Amino acid sequence: MSQLQSSPFPIETAALAAIKSANPAPANPGVVGLAAFGMTTLLAQAHSFGLVGVGPVIYLAIFFGGTAQLVAGIQEHRNGNNFGYCAFSAFGCFWLSFAGIAIGNRYEIFKTAPADVGVFLIGWTLFCALLWVASRGVSRAMCLCFTTLVLGLACLSAAHLGLPAFEIPGALLMAVTALIAWYMLLHILVKDLYGRDLLPVGAPLVVKP
Repeated sequence: MSQLQSSPFPIETAALAAIKSANPAPANPGVVGLAAFGMTTLLAQAHSFGLVGVGPVIYLAIFFGGTAQLVAGIQEHRNGNNFGYCAFSAFGCFWLSFAGIAIGNRYEIFKTAPADVGVFLIGWTLFCALLWVASRGVSRAMCLCFTTLVLGLACLSAAHLGLPAFEIPGALLMAVTALIAWYMLLHILVKDLYGRDLLPVGAPLVVKP
């Protein structure tokens, strides 16, 4: 009798609970995308500082930064998230291209000179500048992530085009970018598991009217 008094519609409530448990909300593919982007970017900078060989970077670029991030982007498309779809899919392809360039140079297939890589990175710098504009409508953390990303890619472009003094600043900026991506990853996980926004990412700088 106490159960009947606790809810005016006990049968309907139980049915809704059963439906909800049978059809849980889909997971957020952004957690995989941010994890893959952050991990691969961070390990690539560790290689730039001589802390790790090129092997782990290539394998991670293929399987995690490339494939897993590309899958996350495709899933964002199913969720109707244009920004996540564009960013994760694009950077999945970026890391696959990065691995392809390294493997091609190793086996002398379509060899790529440092200046060619510089132009390649300029293209990605411009593309990320477009995403930076859009990121202002996501969150302050996302905007900061793309700010450091654009600056980091610009520095690495300059380094490959004959200005080696920009290599270390570029690597540091990219490492900061990776850490910001991981912060946003942790924000999503903690908010989902704890039910509280313990790691805020800041309101969007541009809000829809």
